Amino acid sequence: MEKKQGFFSALKDEVVRGLSPSRSRSRATSPARSASPMSALLRRKKHGHSNGHGQLVAQPEPLIGRSGSLRPVMEGPDPDGGEIGESKRVGSGLGQWMRGQLSRTPSVSSVAHNNRRSDLRLLLGVMGAPLAPLHVSTSDPLPHLSIKDTPIETSSAQYILQQYTAASGGQKLQNSIKNAYAMGKVRMVASEFETATKVMKTRNASRCAESGGFVLWQMNPDMWYVELAVGGNKVHAGCNGKLVWRHTPWQGAHTAKGPVRPLRRALQGLDPRSTASMFADARCIGERKVNGEDCFILKLCADPQTLKARSEGPAEIIRHVLFGYFSQKTGLLVHMEDSHLTRIQSNGGDAVYWETTINSFLDDYRSVEGIMIAHSGRSVVTLFRFGEMAMSHTKTKMEEAWTIEEVAFNVPGLSMDCFIPPADLRSETIMSEACELPHEERGKGGGIAAAVHRAKVAALEKEHSVNGDSMSWKMEI
Repeated sequence: MEKKQGFFSALKDEVVRGLSPSRSRSRATSPARSASPMSALLRRKKHGHSNGHGQLVAQPEPLIGRSGSLRPVMEGPDPDGGEIGESKRVGSGLGQWMRGQLSRTPSVSSVAHNNRRSDLRLLLGVMGAPLAPLHVSTSDPLPHLSIKDTPIETSSAQYILQQYTAASGGQKLQNSIKNAYAMGKVRMVASEFETATKVMKTRNASRCAESGGFVLWQMNPDMWYVELAVGGNKVHAGCNGKLVWRHTPWQGAHTAKGPVRPLRRALQGLDPRSTASMFADARCIGERKVNGEDCFILKLCADPQTLKARSEGPAEIIRHVLFGYFSQKTGLLVHMEDSHLTRIQSNGGDAVYWETTINSFLDDYRSVEGIMIAHSGRSVVTLFRFGEMAMSHTKTKMEEAWTIEEVAFNVPGLSMDCFIPPADLRSETIMSEACELPHEERGKGGGIAAAVHRAKVAALEKEHSVNGDSMSWKMEI
């Protein structure tokens, strides 16, 4: 506890001294690079753990040449298998531990290493920074409980949300929160791949899991920023209230089509105010047991206007549905499931459909400054592809487990400057968020092994050079 308080005290000192993204960019070692908006706030950690349980601290990302436009967010890895950008930073004692854990040469074969790298891109592309179905604003008041001339499904949902708000700390306390910070650890693994003729499961999934961590910042109204570093790759995304963007090492920076939407990770027990706002127009559709606990089920569907705004060209998002399971005993959200279906129409060919389903289980609720926060959980993601020909479907299953290490509210000195999108951006063809879903395996023996494998984590970024991939995922349009 002393180390966590020391870190956060140092963090507050940095913020109060007014470190801004522009100042951190001025210290960049190369004119072609600039710091991420959060780098000034997350740059130092005064003490490293000596017991081997280090915490990840986000660092500035490599950025690419300047341009005039952003391209939409792709919720999946780059099919072209672009090279990972390189970056050099000086690490702390924690960084030295990370170097020993994550920068060592893999003991597996080159083919297995390349397959693992492709799996990691798939994991980060789909699970790194997914968005909620709808735009919500925490400044909008929650609907008052109404029974007269209101369907029973709607009034029941309003009552359940009132109980959830009360159980989470109360509306008055939640309205007093102007900004929030959370830091946690994650483990991800691609656990299963299924075709019409066979099922391939990951052996020793716990040993194959990629470990990492994330930091999340939020500020009213509707601003957020997240950095997630796993297995030597870093994904970071943000919203300044008007624009949602994401940056990956293999894609660069790009924007999301459609309205501004919250980060789904924040709804996983970290932001009860946004969660209640998200389900404000939901309907209660019944009850179900979740891990032996009786729960009410609230259902929310994205409206046609939002789906149309998120679609483009051959990619059409047909539906996006969110289910929330609220405990009848505690009133808290214990399970969340969302599913969206995308239709890809190729020129002169049959349509291909992609269904992405994310099931998240929230656990270990604890009070932080009077607000109930879920301190652990797990998600199971299923990518199901079908259409074209009979018996041509594929299904990929991925899993993530996370724990929350630190949470704080109303951090002094946090300003709008910390949520500015990246200045240096790569110009690409505008595409929809659905166009980069994984499609097929190209084979598992044609890649050239990486000469050197160095992991790049948030606490210590190193060079990472790779020649070729043995397996890549792509979407044919």
